[in-house]
Amino acid sequence: MHSDPLLQILILLTASVCVVAGVRKLKLPAILGYLAVGMLLGPHALALAQDSETTQLLADFGVVFLVFTLGLEFSLPRLVAMRWEVLGVGGAQVLITTAIIAMGVALIFDVVPAVAVVIGGAVAMSSTAIIISQLTEQSENNRTHGRLAVAICLFQDLSFPLFLALVSVLSGGGGTADARHIGGAIGIAILALLLVLAAGRWLLRPLFLIIASVRSAELFSLAVLLAVLASAWATHAVGLSLALGAFLAGMMLAETEFRHQIEATIRSYREVLLGLFFITVGMLLDVGLLLRHFPLVAAILAGMLLLKAAVVTLVTKPATKSWFKSLRTGVVVSQGGEFGFALLTLVLRRELLDPGVAQPLLAAIVLSMVLSPLLIRHNRRITRALLGESGPPHSEAMRETQATLAVAERDHVVICGFGRVGQNIARVLEQTGFEYIALDLDAYRIRVGRQAGDPVIYGDAGEVKMLENVGLAHASCVVITFANPEVALRILRGVRQVRADVPILVRTQDDTKLEQLQAAGATEVVPETFEASLMLLSHLLLLLKLPVPRVIRTVNDIRSSRYGMLRQYFPAADAERLDESHAFREELHSVILPPHAWAVGRSIAELAARGSRASVSAVRRDGIVGREPSPDTLLKVGDVVVMCGTPEAVEHAETLLLMG
Repeated sequence: MHSDPLLQILILLTASVCVVAGVRKLKLPAILGYLAVGMLLGPHALALAQDSETTQLLADFGVVFLVFTLGLEFSLPRLVAMRWEVLGVGGAQVLITTAIIAMGVALIFDVVPAVAVVIGGAVAMSSTAIIISQLTEQSENNRTHGRLAVAICLFQDLSFPLFLALVSVLSGGGGTADARHIGGAIGIAILALLLVLAAGRWLLRPLFLIIASVRSAELFSLAVLLAVLASAWATHAVGLSLALGAFLAGMMLAETEFRHQIEATIRSYREVLLGLFFITVGMLLDVGLLLRHFPLVAAILAGMLLLKAAVVTLVTKPATKSWFKSLRTGVVVSQGGEFGFALLTLVLRRELLDPGVAQPLLAAIVLSMVLSPLLIRHNRRITRALLGESGPPHSEAMRETQATLAVAERDHVVICGFGRVGQNIARVLEQTGFEYIALDLDAYRIRVGRQAGDPVIYGDAGEVKMLENVGLAHASCVVITFANPEVALRILRGVRQVRADVPILVRTQDDTKLEQLQAAGATEVVPETFEASLMLLSHLLLLLKLPVPRVIRTVNDIRSSRYGMLRQYFPAADAERLDESHAFREELHSVILPPHAWAVGRSIAELAARGSRASVSAVRRDGIVGREPSPDTLLKVGDVVVMCGTPEAVEHAETLLLMG
């Protein structure tokens, strides 16, 4: 085993590159690759790396950034709207699971009640990092079971300091707890949470407004790191978890117009550090112990998974009104978590529990974490099998994709690139009754576009197979909206390989590649600089009072009426936002209404009456999109409300929708 920290990290990175590339080729979750690296190279196998303080610190940072990203997705108004799920469902899961396990351990192993409660709390914990990471990868974090699973994980993270306080006041001999010390620890924790929330609400937004005005990407990245790590340190200093402080900071920044840029800033090193966290989890699995006591470990593992799934199913049934959704939530959160492992490790260090009892339980928790990516990935199939239902063969996301691809069998337009220009074209096509399918490679833009009901698919428009899948054979026209001429050339050649007769319109920034694009088969090339010149010239001629035919005046009137619509678009996740014009630029943003949101049962007119400066462009309900809804439209649970306005107006409108 090597003791050099840098050498260990190099070994882990080399192994990760190889193994993760392999699991990606097999279309398996990347988490499995990281876990496999930890198991193979860890102290219980080849012993080429060890779980040192350096690797553990970096791994903790990975979880911190992941949970910070979760905070960016939720925001304080959304969390308030979900308070019944977090406190009610999450609290019931932790209390019931802890009570059942504590009573069983106390009766079977003759353990004092306080220690039994800690063991019950350890089993009640689930892995927030694995659950959020896998649900996000599967685009299920905003589904009913995903929302409830995240709510349960949030309460587990909030309850962890209470169990930690209980362990800290237990003595090695009798295992007794001082209620005064526990109460003091809880009081300090609550005070710390309030201070972090207050600082985040009144300091972070002004700070980032000042930093954004400097227009320095480097300074912006440093400010993001400072906000994340300072919040994590503040909660950790008073005995809470690092992740909890990061989550609170994310919630505070989610209410600003910078949240998408912040997420794009931390994305790269978040994924790398999070991979290191999963490697350290794999290192915890003692394969030798697992083989020696496999029947016992397997029995504990099966019992833990079944018990937690059953408890979650029962406590979520009132919130879902569906056994299928409840059991699906139970399957997602049935595994153990890193906090449970930490609690059991502390119990062992204080000699409060026999190692013969604790070690198999530790192995079962880690093994459940290793299996959890597969459980979460196939949660739908597992739920159908347990309930004995056949059900629809595909998920809702797959059915949406199939409905989109059904357009490919009819006459339609293929839009390559769903950025601002592509969305402008799509809005006009939709308004005039023409069908279209859009292709793009920005995952965030695809997700928010599909939430709003747009027929957009993730895929490379330069791939011939992808073009065939979106029905190029039946397309009446192809529009290429990417500004990069090299990308446009590659797509042009791919389209012409399949069809030589289809008209192709190409947008480009200037005329530098005009001849090449025309030679590659473009029917029309629209350079933006030429169009801007033509627009300026038309205005100039009007100002000079040059007579124009009535037809041209009509066209100008139509264009003027569409200016407002053409300002509405879904931004990319990594869109540049460090400019002072951003605060005055309108964009689209979709909000899913959870249960207990203020807007549920209220009309769009009531939202405007509360001071919303953003307009409601569309409402998607049960897969059906209603554009320009009436002010009298009543909103319901699960509606996707698409709003248009400046970033500040959109964030304010989201707060009103969720909190009033």
